[in-house]
Amino acid sequence: MAKNKVVVKADKIKNWHKLGRILKLSLLLLLLLLLIVYIVLRIKFHEGSFVVNLKSNESLESGLAIYESLNDRTGKRILKAENLQFMDNITYAWLPENIDTEGEGSHNGDNYIAYTFYIENQGDLVFNYWYSITIDDVIQRVDEAARIIVYLNGEKTIYAKGNIIDREPEPGTTKFRDDEDGTIILEERRYLNPGDIDRMTVVVYLEGNDPECINDLLGGELRMHMDITEEHITT
Repeated sequence: MAKNKVVVKADKIKNWHKLGRILKLSLLLLLLLLLIVYIVLRIKFHEGSFVVNLKSNESLESGLAIYESLNDRTGKRILKAENLQFMDNITYAWLPENIDTEGEGSHNGDNYIAYTFYIENQGDLVFNYWYSITIDDVIQRVDEAARIIVYLNGEKTIYAKGNIIDREPEPGTTKFRDDEDGTIILEERRYLNPGDIDRMTVVVYLEGNDPECINDLLGGELRMHMDITEEHITT
């Protein structure tokens, strides 16, 4: 009898060890799956967090061009700003005074994205063009505290979402649009003559003085793009 009891106890210990190995393997597989999901999400929401698109090949053919540097004025279809892996809230006064003119392409700083590029009429006709910014993905309502500054040839406009109480504009800002497709900014630049070059700088940051800049926004992410759309002028 005693011998049988020892055998039963040994079998139980063996089964527990086997179960323990299965649990450890399951946990490792779960952690691996979570890591893969995390990496995919990081790629999805951080890769190309700000992109500028020239809307059609016809624009390139007619002479409308976008590029990052005056030293290389070859027209591109797509421009991509460098991303920030982390952005803490700051305030407008902390931005460099020369942020519009300090660099070309990406010139990000601590806790803000800054991207400068050019729009040139390399053709023979006069154009109007529209520029729009559309939000593609937003997590944790981080857009409630976001500020987007657009400098066009030195002229500055600060855009923000309306306040959460009555959706009126935040002080000193132009309110985001509320289009169904996610477009928050839509502006027209009229009469770009042959040879004209527009300099545009886009700055994105989180305004710490915004009442909606609260702890609930921690972990939030924002991805957006700008479209440049040509409009011919019939004369």
